[in-house]
Amino acid sequence: MASKKGEQKALKLAAVLDLNEASNLKANILSMRGAPLTIDASGVERVGAQCVQVLMAAAKAWEADKHPFSYGKASEAFLKTLQLIGVNIDHLLAKEIRQ
Repeated sequence: MASKKGEQKALKLAAVLDLNEASNLKANILSMRGAPLTIDASGVERVGAQCVQVLMAAAKAWEADKHPFSYGKASEAFLKTLQLIGVNIDHLLAKEIRQ
């Protein structure tokens, strides 16, 4: 069944976002381009800088396309890793998970 252009999409991230997962993450995100996207990072246990770069690039791409891009859920491990490497995604977090 074809989805309508502009329909809200969601992507659940893998538990381990390392160098091996970066290409898959990029492909999955690109397949959802053109519609509002909510990322579910609730199951993330480890995240590497390469996948963070992919996610940051996606946020910029969605911004350029004038489509919403947000994190609906995020694990403590995901949030702490982003904080440790100096990436601030507070403006992309759902109100319920902002600290």
